[in-house]
Amino acid sequence: MTPVQIVFSIIYFVIALALIAIVMLQSGKSAGLSGAIAGGADTFLSKNKAKSADAKLAKATKWVAIGFMVLTVIIGLLA
Repeated sequence: MTPVQIVFSIIYFVIALALIAIVMLQSGKSAGLSGAIAGGADTFLSKNKAKSADAKLAKATKWVAIGFMVLTVIIGLLA
């Protein structure tokens, strides 16, 4: 392996771990439905706080996934 491939592989590994961590931190889509059925008493502020955190995680997931795909293509072209 060339030094360039090693550097890209290390970056690829770090991005893969970040993508796994971000996806695992997200709340499931069914979490909101079970709260609605069970009659959970959420305040307006707590609902918005959860949505903003979920929105930030969703945005981070999108950008990290795009970086992962771009690096996949770059590493494939270097091989």
